[in-house]
Amino acid sequence: MPAPISIVIPTLNAEEDLPKTLEALMEGLQAGLICELVVSDGGSSDHTAKIAESAGAQIVNGPPSRGGQLRRGCAAAKGDWLLVLHADSVLEPGWAQAVLSHLETTPRPAAFRLGFRAKGFWPLWVAGWANLRSRVFGLPYGDQGLLVSRSDYDAAGGYPDQPLMEDVALVRALPRAGLLPARALTSAERYRRSGWLRRGARNLWTLARYFLGVDPERLAQAYRR
Repeated sequence: MPAPISIVIPTLNAEEDLPKTLEALMEGLQAGLICELVVSDGGSSDHTAKIAESAGAQIVNGPPSRGGQLRRGCAAAKGDWLLVLHADSVLEPGWAQAVLSHLETTPRPAAFRLGFRAKGFWPLWVAGWANLRSRVFGLPYGDQGLLVSRSDYDAAGGYPDQPLMEDVALVRALPRAGLLPARALTSAERYRRSGWLRRGARNLWTLARYFLGVDPERLAQAYRR
């Protein structure tokens, strides 16, 4: 049986985090799950491209925009399933078996449980709320990864070419996403810089404004500030 999964990773100056993310994927390669790695770069000026090339990735280039990069990367992918990961999300050991079991029993979209590469109360609290949101509303964010069949992805219209909330837009158009019994451990750097409570509240406010119809370009400008 051919390996079913194309890994798609959007990057922009990701040389610090990308090696750890790629190293964790070896487990899926050894399990016969991964048929290719597609890195969709938005014009990195560091060593991101060299790191991706050394891992055997197909590199797709284009302007920086998370939604646009993901759309181009998924368009280039050839697998029956897509596993979309952020460059700073590291899958924990055991993820390959969790994905394999899901493919064998539940052919619907799924995301990993969120974790942070940080210790303490706040990382656990923020991750706990994110996982509760994902479980209750079927609304995982992009830093949890997304496992989706090519057929479901195409039927939903794919990622919209927008700079923010592209993950929410796609997940809302897909069949309800489940949660896998494994975590994607993402960087905590942005939370450390902004403050855990402030960053979490800001994310909720951004999501609420998106649901109220605020243009993603405006949301992205405010988010960057």
